[in-house]
Amino acid sequence: MPSPDVYWLALRRAHGVGPRTCKLLIDKFGAPEKIFQLNADEIAAAGVPRNTARNIAEFRDFEPLEKELCELPNIGARLVKWTDADYPPNLRQIADPPPFLFVRGTAQLSDTTCIAIVGARAASDIGRRMAQRLGLELAAKGFTVVSGLARGIDGEAHQGALDAHGKTLAVLGCGVDIIYPAEHRKLADAILAGGGAVISELPIGTQPLAENFPTRNRILSGLCLGVVIVEAAEKSGSLITARMALEQDRQVFAVPGSPLSGKTRGSNRLLKDGAKLVECVEDVIEELAPQMAGRPMATRSLPNEPAERARTEATSDTRAEAPPIAGLAEGAKTLDVVAGDATAILENLKESERLHVDSIIESSGLNAQTVLRLLLELELEGRVTQHPGKLFSLA
Repeated sequence: MPSPDVYWLALRRAHGVGPRTCKLLIDKFGAPEKIFQLNADEIAAAGVPRNTARNIAEFRDFEPLEKELCELPNIGARLVKWTDADYPPNLRQIADPPPFLFVRGTAQLSDTTCIAIVGARAASDIGRRMAQRLGLELAAKGFTVVSGLARGIDGEAHQGALDAHGKTLAVLGCGVDIIYPAEHRKLADAILAGGGAVISELPIGTQPLAENFPTRNRILSGLCLGVVIVEAAEKSGSLITARMALEQDRQVFAVPGSPLSGKTRGSNRLLKDGAKLVECVEDVIEELAPQMAGRPMATRSLPNEPAERARTEATSDTRAEAPPIAGLAEGAKTLDVVAGDATAILENLKESERLHVDSIIESSGLNAQTVLRLLLELELEGRVTQHPGKLFSLA
């Protein structure tokens, strides 16, 4: 006799059964084990095509599914079913929710304050900085940052959330035991170590095939209150996520880009079609404020966080105007101490053409959060330049 969870996997694996059919049958009959006690005529009477109903009634390949479930604890994963209390509430509302999710990580998925940040894999330096900054500031304000673990914008959004010691979720187009791209293994490990999660509806061992990603995107947008697009070309996969978000009645945001850049034609078109323009994190929060009313938010304060951050200039390499860093300090440290910390960072950068952020943290003697905040403010002042690979230099 198969275990109850095996029937969930079996229902989805029966030929012809997709998420909508699963939802229809579960709404009608309840637990999947009850469905497998029915004959094909009884299943078809619920509105399922007869061939599909026959495939369900005749399904007997339970043993490999038992083995798959037994493998989940070995990779630190669990099965979260549509009927479980931990199933994401936002995702439950969409028309085609996955009947279950494979989840690696300790994160509880009942959080409704999720924002997705997605965009180009071959992103510009400005796009990367914007994604990281949005991830950092949204996480610091208590939002869960959701993205797809891809190169470029996705990776920077995850990293920004981690820099704020916030929670971030990675939704994969492959099995949760496979990290794609491979160079993001350390990032995935950091997400898990930081209390986040890696999520997929696909069986473990599933490779990252191109056809998996469009259907993955409905989960990414469905988890969230809104989706922020940072750099998208005319045929970007991010535009699929934006379209699915609109179909799910989610808010779509876009960061404007230069009309001369092919990297941003898709995101600029979204703005023409009614997406909300984003130049800073407040643009996202203000738009979602009505939906956030009454929802608890666990704000994570960044050390000495400025009361107001200057807006990032998203369409050119011109730095936004910002007051001197000493004038931005608030909280525990005095202005003199904050200015001294900034000076220590600048002195370290004088010693080398480019320094990795880890080297700056080590040589300055400051904690990582303080260094990241000060580097951001120095960059806004035009005194520091960030390069790919988290390298910094004097501007």
